[in-house]
Amino acid sequence: MDTKILQSFRENLQRRRQNLVDWLQRTPAAKKKIHLGPADEKAARSHLQTLDTALVKADNKTLGRCEVCHDYVETDRLEMDFTACVCIDHYSPEQKRQLEAELELSHKVQKSLLPQQLPNIPGLQIAAFIQPAEIVGGDYFDFFRFRDGAHGWAIADVMGKGLPASMLMASLQAALRILVPEHESPAEVVRRLNALFCHNVHLIRFITLFLVRYDPQTRVLEYCNAGHHPPLLHKHGEAHWLKPTGAAIGLTESFTFGNETVQLAGGEVLLFYTDGVTEAMNAYNEEFGEQRLAELVRTNVQKPPRALLETLRSALREFAGAAPQDDITIITGKVEG
Repeated sequence: MDTKILQSFRENLQRRRQNLVDWLQRTPAAKKKIHLGPADEKAARSHLQTLDTALVKADNKTLGRCEVCHDYVETDRLEMDFTACVCIDHYSPEQKRQLEAELELSHKVQKSLLPQQLPNIPGLQIAAFIQPAEIVGGDYFDFFRFRDGAHGWAIADVMGKGLPASMLMASLQAALRILVPEHESPAEVVRRLNALFCHNVHLIRFITLFLVRYDPQTRVLEYCNAGHHPPLLHKHGEAHWLKPTGAAIGLTESFTFGNETVQLAGGEVLLFYTDGVTEAMNAYNEEFGEQRLAELVRTNVQKPPRALLETLRSALREFAGAAPQDDITIITGKVEG
């Protein structure tokens, strides 16, 4: 393999490893628990071991070397999966078909970026807002239809800001627009996303994602929370937090992602957000926090989603100032009736 290409792989892997180590060492236990969901630190450290193994191979120039013929696998494949160690020529017919499907998906991811728009969901009012801390950011939200016609939406956050985070988020957007219409389960979509991104050498940081499937007829909300800050459901006068059902994408080597369901009723309020909301800091180094967020929803529960969203934005400006310290994304929803 060309020395410059190998060095580029090594640098990306080293940055990715360092980001994971920093996260493990510096992240408060409560936030770490959110991002890991039902997994534990062993799952993240297993991924760290995979990175360490790849770095050792990069150092001794065996990264990507085929176990069969001892030549190097294709560079574009190694970019998709830095653990690849068998040339395509040695794949079985079934393995080749699977790889072709992944390559086709990767191609579609690069080509299918489309603008966002708010959907018309019967019986559910929705408002949304996004504001990057820089010119471009790593926050994301979008709306979809699942294979059975059910409505879906997602909110996500790349750990980082600026152009690198926005480029990765663009890939996530395209992948979701391809995968969601092919499935009926949020957890299955997230599982495929994790498989797609986990060994991608360009994924320097992990991604938190909350993916929803909603049936307006039954008012059942099904979700998979991949290490994302728990959205708030104001139900029966109380705040209920939709906690993680799996680890963040790219954070663990492998993990089973679960679905949870919630039965909604008229008048109930939903609030989805990224950590730029709850972690907004005031002049006294105090965070806005979940408690303030829950109290704000409780005292404004009668407002329609757009008015509630604007009330939250005003509260954030008053608390932390006009300039955002981090990307901020908010989706508010209210069940009619």
